[in-house]
Amino acid sequence: MKKNVLIFATLGTLSFLVGCNDEKISEPTQTVDWYKSHHAELKDVLAKCKNNPGELAATPNCVNAKLADKQLSMGDSNKAIKPKPLTF
Repeated sequence: MKKNVLIFATLGTLSFLVGCNDEKISEPTQTVDWYKSHHAELKDVLAKCKNNPGELAATPNCVNAKLADKQLSMGDSNKAIKPKPLTF
């Protein structure tokens, strides 16, 4: 009898905790390349991230938008000038 009560109490607690999930419905995560080709959305996301950095600064969209903005303004580091090989 005690086993049944313990099982039902555990299941009730677990079902309560699952129902208390406070996660917000998230928007789809966009890539850095996507933000580089969608300038309006990039500016919107950067504004949202700047307005609420405590909650949003580490979200994937804020990180990707910041990196896309950096690459657009400073140039892509993957396309750096490469030195020519020495010839003798």
